[in-house]
Amino acid sequence: MQSYTNIHSRLSWLLLAFLAFAACKSGPKPPDVSNISVNVRPERFDSALFTLDTNHLQPGLQQLHAAYPMFLPVYMTDIMNLGAYSDSSQQILQQLHLFLTNKDFRQLQTAVIQKFGNLDQQKKELAQAFKFTKYYFPAFKTPKVITFISGIANYGAITLDTILGIGLDMYMGEDFPPYHMIEDLPDYMIRRFSPEYITTNCMQVLEQQMYPAGREGGHLLSQMIDAGRQQYFLDKVLPTTPDTIKLGYTNAQLKWCYDNEQMIWQFFIQNNLLYNTDWQEISHFMGDGPATQGMPEGSPGKIGNFIGWQIVKKYMEKHTELSLQQLMEIKDQMQIFNEAKYRPK
Repeated sequence: MQSYTNIHSRLSWLLLAFLAFAACKSGPKPPDVSNISVNVRPERFDSALFTLDTNHLQPGLQQLHAAYPMFLPVYMTDIMNLGAYSDSSQQILQQLHLFLTNKDFRQLQTAVIQKFGNLDQQKKELAQAFKFTKYYFPAFKTPKVITFISGIANYGAITLDTILGIGLDMYMGEDFPPYHMIEDLPDYMIRRFSPEYITTNCMQVLEQQMYPAGREGGHLLSQMIDAGRQQYFLDKVLPTTPDTIKLGYTNAQLKWCYDNEQMIWQFFIQNNLLYNTDWQEISHFMGDGPATQGMPEGSPGKIGNFIGWQIVKKYMEKHTELSLQQLMEIKDQMQIFNEAKYRPK
């Protein structure tokens, strides 16, 4: 039997650990959004598509077009790459027939239905995220949510005018065997092909739709700050989602970033990278990957997102009077950098 002293010592240590964890998570309490009304009713385009009669495709396709007049042409032409859409196009009808009668694609759709027979969890998460978005951006309109499959073509979430599309076949879980049969899908990407990433990916593409300017071009520092604003946006509209999910990092990678924050910043300064405009150089630090080129072992990809996020958080600590919308509408990224006075220690 353990002595009272040992037990008391362990309890004290656990209490200190809990308080330390709570301190790391401290911050402004999320606003109460319970009175904000949103309506999220995902429409199962994927199911509707696979119920078409393949022996009489044209009338079924015309009915599907009537139900999804904006989404169907984009799905056929851009997502599935079947050609220029027309419900009377013989090429479209032939290609669609091949797609719908392909054994592998039908098995994929069956697996999607088995995993996402209902979308209750996703509806709940999206509704809460939309409430927070409407709180911070009163003009925000709840998008129409449409689900589809792309044949594992890496379309996880897309926006099209007032439509938010979710490619459910990209969230089957990292153990889903078909992912590992595709050569150009690396493990670091497959790790994120899980349902818990759906809402984060949806809010990322919605943010990009709301604030598309400045996402390309410019120097590395400006791109880092734009990426940091996206991460800060996600913090606000997804206040209970772990930072690892919002950044796409593992726990170890996020810890590495915090442990080495000063070294990362010094790396950018010493190598004169902050004002570099070479897109290939910039992609080393802003692009996805298993690690960041030039960084020590343990670094994640997209290290610029992490640093940009820290800069934006430091800026907002100094400007508590600013709303999230005001932050997102700042045109000059250098204003954010200069006033943040970011100096990691």
